[in-house]
Amino acid sequence: MPTINVARRLAGRIINADIEAIHGLTTIQGYIPTRQEASSHAIQDFYEDMQAKRREETVLEVNLKAAIDASRAAEWNFHNAVLAMKESVKGQFGADSAAAQAVGYTRKSAHKRSRPRPAKPTPEAETTLSTN
Repeated sequence: MPTINVARRLAGRIINADIEAIHGLTTIQGYIPTRQEASSHAIQDFYEDMQAKRREETVLEVNLKAAIDASRAAEWNFHNAVLAMKESVKGQFGADSAAAQAVGYTRKSAHKRSRPRPAKPTPEAETTLSTN
């Protein structure tokens, strides 16, 4: 017999079939289970507990999504404030200042200047040079 993994969620179709089964149980008269957890009252209690836990889960999911949105907005507010501060420092002290370097910019004087490369002759130019 395969091992049952109770850590995973049950498929919706299984839960729906179980709900239909307990609704069907209410139509049976004279049901006397041999196991305590299979009694009508116990099953009804488990069903109500499941519904309550699902409602609680939904509320927590909604609250989690709201908290994630609030956290994301706070991150963007912080980031935009830091960008404004950096631009302010750059404007007040200049792009080549120690203050600009202190807030994360690279000094302009630290950048290497690109040097123009000599143009390579094209193959057409080489053939015309060699024939002359």
